[in-house]
Amino acid sequence: MTTVDMSQWITILGNFGFPIAITIYLFGRFEKKIDKLEMAITELGEIIKDSRKG
Repeated sequence: MTTVDMSQWITILGNFGFPIAITIYLFGRFEKKIDKLEMAITELGEIIKDSRKG
């Protein structure tokens, strides 16, 4: 790599590295919350089915 290539990589990393890291972090957190929400909705559906039967 020449110094021009290295400085370009540093610029690219500076411009896009932080937003990419934040996005990955937030996707990980949201995935867990979405899984919990899906489980709660499924349980609620089962409760509603059971209450209509009886």
